[in-house]
Amino acid sequence: MKTNAKISQKNNGLLSVYLWCLSFIWTYKWRLCFLILTGIIVTGTQLVVPKLIQFSIDHIFPNKDYLLFIYLLILFLILLIIMFVTATVQNWLKRTLQEYASRDLHLSIIKQIRLLGFSYYERHPIGETLAFINTELTAIQELYRILFPRMVRLIIFSIIAVIMMMSINIKLTLISSLSLLLYYFIGPYFEKKTAMLSKSLANNRVEESKKVYESISGINELRINSAEEWDLSNYLKTLKLLNMNMISMYWYAYWRASVRRFSYYSGGIVLIIYGTFLIQGNTLTIGEFVGFLLYYFSSMQMITNVITVITEQKVLLYQAKKIFDFMQTTAEITNPTSPIKLSEIKGEIEFRNVSFYYTDNLKVLNKIDLRISPGEKIALVGASGSGKTTMLKLIGRFYDPQEGEIIIDSVPLKKVSLFQLRESLGYVFQETFLFGSTVKENILFGNPHASDDMVYKAAKVSLAHEFIMELPHQYDTPLGERGVRLSGGQKQRIAIARMVLKDPPVILLDEATSALDNNTESEVQIAFDNLLKGRTTIAIAHSRETIKKFEKLVVINNGIIVEKGSYNDLIAKKRYFYNLMNNEVEHEIL
Repeated sequence: MKTNAKISQKNNGLLSVYLWCLSFIWTYKWRLCFLILTGIIVTGTQLVVPKLIQFSIDHIFPNKDYLLFIYLLILFLILLIIMFVTATVQNWLKRTLQEYASRDLHLSIIKQIRLLGFSYYERHPIGETLAFINTELTAIQELYRILFPRMVRLIIFSIIAVIMMMSINIKLTLISSLSLLLYYFIGPYFEKKTAMLSKSLANNRVEESKKVYESISGINELRINSAEEWDLSNYLKTLKLLNMNMISMYWYAYWRASVRRFSYYSGGIVLIIYGTFLIQGNTLTIGEFVGFLLYYFSSMQMITNVITVITEQKVLLYQAKKIFDFMQTTAEITNPTSPIKLSEIKGEIEFRNVSFYYTDNLKVLNKIDLRISPGEKIALVGASGSGKTTMLKLIGRFYDPQEGEIIIDSVPLKKVSLFQLRESLGYVFQETFLFGSTVKENILFGNPHASDDMVYKAAKVSLAHEFIMELPHQYDTPLGERGVRLSGGQKQRIAIARMVLKDPPVILLDEATSALDNNTESEVQIAFDNLLKGRTTIAIAHSRETIKKFEKLVVINNGIIVEKGSYNDLIAKKRYFYNLMNNEVEHEIL
């Protein structure tokens, strides 16, 4: 069984993607209905104008009826006021609807990012995820802000305009449809070409974003290896491909627009010829003909634009499909449907015949049996790749084992809610992640509701208070991105302060001091000793001095527990652990 996240087998066609995108708008359906209603009013007032012009030409100007002309101007002014007020309401509805939908979309993506299992991010680099989310999210926002409102407006305008044209002369309306046939015969070729290039362009932009992210992330390695020119050359290749597709897309877009103009101007010439014939035969007035032409040119521009908008929407939907697929990815680790709530987690942990493998042919843990009593402190020892870190990940339910089960306080881990489980665990990694906010906010990460006094006490227990007070703004000092202003030892003491504040019954240490020098490690170890008092502790230890401090050592080799016992007992047995400590493989212990 592979740990790959399972993708939903639903129909992931563009229609499904489109409906999914619009679902965030449909949440505000009443606002949407009012938006459409205001659109109908605005379009209706705009399309009354040609009728007024028709009436003026046929009745007011020939009869020189200036009183009626004044009434017409007053009516025109009233229509302008109605159009202005309604357009203002329409614009407010449109903007708020777009922003609400974009906000909800953002929130749903953030929730999905947090919901997905650790395995997803171990297989998908951060740069890749950020690149496609940033690029494709912009595509969906463009769908909300430009294309969807534009499509609604085009449809409303086209329907009302065609009705107006038919009310004037049905024959002229039928003849005008020939220009549409001309466009739909030639136009789709250029639409398709533009869409294909736009799709390629979207992929180019994702690739370009990844290159930029990698260049910034690896700036130190590039500089120290004098590889800036190599990196710039690779980026330039990506940029040239993007520019080439951009130019080709603009070229086809130009021909697409030219074909559209040619089609409705050609239709306009035919209408002028036939309209002149109708006027001479007294079956059409000059005012009716002028009004019809005004409707024709405005409606043809709108109707032919529908194809363009549909094509552009398809391009955006190809991009949006990546986010849609991402959102359909189901998390491997989920909450139990009816979790068992433990009144208090004491910290008894048991592995029962646990086996785990990342792929079918790579078994990392093999039939692990291990019981850890509440408050007991054990160290996992073994060479690199023996399965130590995997055991900690299984306790935190980063993954679930394929065979066997893990028990906490006599309850299977899978039946405990993820929230209660992770609230009861304190995980300290080899490299502590610090946010760019202040020292105090980074410590409060362990318990956001803690008081200032509790923060100061936690910092003192972790031996961080002294160096914090020497910072420019003490606890209110911003730490910069990933805590760049602190040393490795200082970062670890902040991490320990978090755990003191969180006060979990179980502590998991994943090589928490391996990146520190000997002097710093000794200082941090004192802080760790303060943290671990009275708590169940499972640590991956790497140095002899650290290993000696644990009550029991669990020695792992190739995913199998080969020895258990105290440091002195295992050394006295002179087996695998003894060889690990003394036969020049100690540097492999991680």
